[in-house]
This record gives sequence, structure tokens and C-alpha cells, in this order.
Amino acid sequence: MITNEQQERIAGWFSGRVPAQWQPVDVTVDKEEITIVLTTPDVELADDATDAVRAEARAGRASAFREETREQRMEIAREAQHRYERKVSWGLAIGDQRVLWTHVSAPVMTRLRQPERRVLDTLVDAGVARSRSDALAWCVRLVGQHEGDWITRLREAMDSVAQVRSEGPAA
Repeated sequence: MITNEQQERIAGWFSGRVPAQWQPVDVTVDKEEITIVLTTPDVELADDATDAVRAEARAGRASAFREETREQRMEIAREAQHRYERKVSWGLAIGDQRVLWTHVSAPVMTRLRQPERRVLDTLVDAGVARSRSDALAWCVRLVGQHEGDWITRLREAMDSVAQVRSEGPAA
């Protein structure tokens, strides 16, 4: 489990390391990966621009930003990967859009009984997911969306337990 203190330390390092014009940075950390979402100003379009035009303009800005910053982002990622022993993934926030360019897709082994497998197979057969793996990821995202507050409270409780443990006697 990643503690709030670890998350804050890593976020602090990136806030200091990433150029000011890419700020603020949104840093998310787990056991395998650090995901950095940079920020760039939104595109300036006429007020009557359609949502489709706005989305395409943002996609173009994100693509250009990705290419223009590639070398510097790779250098920062190398430093961070050495320092924190995790892969670094990048994304960009532009307006109300978030684009992730790279990310780790970590395999997770699980044992499911027939009723759970049937749920996954139904999602695959209905075309909601391409595979059982995609179906399981879809289910996890759905739980995260609908139980987000509960998950947040659970993480906060685990952070409190980690804090209390760290204050206890050394083993």
C-alpha cells in the first residue's frame, strides 16, 4: 500500500522537477507506476465552436505537446524511475479533457467461480468487452465510479493505520 506520505513526497519531487509551464501536475502512485498528468492551457476557439471541433483542437494540442516535450519528459522519467523504482507514465490535462499517452497494464491473477466467470462472459458476448480481462477491468472501473467515496474513505482509514503503526515500537 502506498501511504499518503509517500504519495506526497513523490508529488513534491515532481512539482519541483517539472517545468513551471507544465504545472500543476497531478501525480498518482501505486506499487508499479507513477502517473503524471501535466497541464497545458486550453485551446482558444470561437464561443460557437462545436464540441467536436473543441475535442479535435484539444487532441491536436495534446499531440503537439507530447512531441515537443518528449525528450525532457523522458529525462525526468529516467530520474524518477531510478529514484522511486517505478515506471513513469505521462498524460495531459487540457480543458476538461485528460489524455494518457503511456501507462502500465499490469497483469493481475484472480480465481473466479462459475457465477463470476459467467458475468465476464456475458460482457464479452454482448460486445461490452473484448475479453475476460477487459470485462474484469470494466467491472473494476464501474465499482470505482459508483463507490468512489467509499474507496476514498477506505484508503484514508488505511493511511491512519499505517501512521499509527509507524509511531509504534520498532520491530
